Amino acid sequence: MTPSKILSFLCLSFVAGIFFESIIKVPQIFLWTFLFLVILLILFALFIREKNIFAIFGFCVLFLVLGVLRVQIAEFNIANDKLSKFNGKGEITITGTISNEPDVRDASQIIKVKVLDSTILVTTKRYPEFKYLDKIKLVGKLETPMVAENFNYKNYLLKDHIYSVMAFPKISVLGGPALGGEINIWQKIYSGILFCKQKLRGSIQHNFLPPQSSILEGTILGDNGAMTNDLKSKLNITGLRHIISVSGTHIVILSEIIMILLLAMGFWRGQAFYIAIIFISIFIVLTGLPPSGIRAGIMGGTYLLSQKIGRQSMGSRLIVLACAIMLLNNPLLFLYDVGFQLSFLAVAGLIYLEPFIKMLIKKLTKDKAENFVSIVSTTFAAQVFTLPIMIYNFGNISLVSPITNILVLPIVYWLMVFGFLASIAGVFSNVLGWILSIPCWLLLTYFVKIIDFFSQPWMVKNITDVSFVWVLFLYFIIGLITVFLRKKYSQKFM
Repeated sequence: MTPSKILSFLCLSFVAGIFFESIIKVPQIFLWTFLFLVILLILFALFIREKNIFAIFGFCVLFLVLGVLRVQIAEFNIANDKLSKFNGKGEITITGTISNEPDVRDASQIIKVKVLDSTILVTTKRYPEFKYLDKIKLVGKLETPMVAENFNYKNYLLKDHIYSVMAFPKISVLGGPALGGEINIWQKIYSGILFCKQKLRGSIQHNFLPPQSSILEGTILGDNGAMTNDLKSKLNITGLRHIISVSGTHIVILSEIIMILLLAMGFWRGQAFYIAIIFISIFIVLTGLPPSGIRAGIMGGTYLLSQKIGRQSMGSRLIVLACAIMLLNNPLLFLYDVGFQLSFLAVAGLIYLEPFIKMLIKKLTKDKAENFVSIVSTTFAAQVFTLPIMIYNFGNISLVSPITNILVLPIVYWLMVFGFLASIAGVFSNVLGWILSIPCWLLLTYFVKIIDFFSQPWMVKNITDVSFVWVLFLYFIIGLITVFLRKKYSQKFM
């Protein structure tokens, strides 16, 4: 057995341990018993002829136990968070530092405040404006995030290590960069990125009107705060919400489109890989390095690396390794972060299912329209693998999503190219920015027309009370179909 295959089994075992602990909650007595038996098994393997097989099995069980332990450590840290103990205890006064760019909405803004080793989410009025690294004093009530019938906000924030929220407190700015506060080199770099982002945002708002401006801000800056509820609803109905956010599906499909275009321009696959990685890295940095963007970038980069290597089996091992590394850092992603789930599943769909879909479409089209075939196969493969999770978490399925994605995805790359050109030029020259905004405006108008035409209420099917058992069953069926196709046609892709 090769070292890469052994590593893949160990990573799968670690992920399985996180899954079992997240779903079942393994008692401590069983955990330590298993750990003791595993150590005995590994020691026993040293003295028998088939020691490699027993040793590998023993280490797989050991990594499964480590996965269980990793979740239990995370849950212990949550239970012993010092700041959350003040939730619901009345008004308190605390001092902290704004740890990220404020999320500005129409009538409010949401800021993350770092207080010692804890982070709280603060909702406050639209004005006055606050900035990254401002040191502030808060006077208000800490509360535990709400748990509603259709949305568990508490679990949603757990993945970001946020266990307390505060609504509309009294806020006083005590210091920060604007008041002469000291910051380190990384904070200076991030502050510079946010400054550039603000300039680009202002350029977009100067040259475009809503909803075009909202779509472009979401696409190239990762900003969704200015987006109206009506636009969000239309994007959900048409299945295009992933294009207006830094999501795993977005990065993965965008990575594929970039590779297609670069290869069509005559680049070698190795050259195209490095250019695509650079492009994705710049894009994620520009959006402010959100956790969702970083995770999506890792999964997108993993998919591109598997393409560069050119081996399907190696690609599958890479995504397992990437998944295990992310869960080692934050095991709560597995259960509470839909973006992580979609990122992983979208990449899995592209590695396991997309080659077979492309082969089928090529037979139907007789090898014509290579780029179009790749876009269709990429879209369909990613959506098949993410559909059960989408239905389970959001309770609806877009009946027109395959059509709208085929109509819109071909313009996404050019929308980002012209969007960046127009917004950057607009920072330095209003006239040049306006001239370069014309092709971008045409693409955005086309995008809006597609959304308006395909956002009729009957074009989305609401599905409520979906059991997790059905999700597992659907993935079992998808897995069987994929295994069947791989056994029948895999020799063509090795």
